[in-house]
Amino acid sequence: MEQKKILLLLADGFEIYEASVFIDVMGWNLVDGDGSTKVTTCGLRKDLSSTFGFKVTTDITVDELIVDEYDALAIPGGFNEYNFYDDAYHEIFLNVIQEFHQKGKIIASICTGALPIGKSGILTGKCGTTYNRGGVRQKTLSEYGVNVVNSPIVIEDRIITSWNPSTALDVAFTLLEMLTNKEQCDYIKGMMGFLDEKVAPVNQV
Repeated sequence: MEQKKILLLLADGFEIYEASVFIDVMGWNLVDGDGSTKVTTCGLRKDLSSTFGFKVTTDITVDELIVDEYDALAIPGGFNEYNFYDDAYHEIFLNVIQEFHQKGKIIASICTGALPIGKSGILTGKCGTTYNRGGVRQKTLSEYGVNVVNSPIVIEDRIITSWNPSTALDVAFTLLEMLTNKEQCDYIKGMMGFLDEKVAPVNQV
């Protein structure tokens, strides 16, 4: 089985839940599925903080990255209050996005993870979406020349964007399906209890 490698590109201030869904879904497929998906975390520096101050150490830094070794790029969103855009809008961060796109690789984002994609220019004239509460982030995305669609998940030209954290798992499963197939994705959904799962009653004592 040919292994599919996913680069999880993290900006300082990234949202930990939105990053974790890629790690979890691809990890379940690695261990309990067909073993074909593996996630590598990457940042502008090794040591990062997520929203709410959770500390992480990435597997590699951008200067160690060889894009040709990867099949897909995943970008979680983050909070302005935790300086997400300092990294997410950095020229080096945007260059990674552009190179993945130029090489025809899948790019998946959640929530405000769409904004650096928009700023990179690869969504200009194409459809996309981002955080939808209040309209501020959608307005920013439109200013980057993106045709903003008021929909939970939008896919165009192998670029996945979504509108808030509620879509996170669906984006991760969509990426898994694009890297494998629907049958494999459904199998992992079932293994994780998201498909055809009967909920056990709560036993209160």
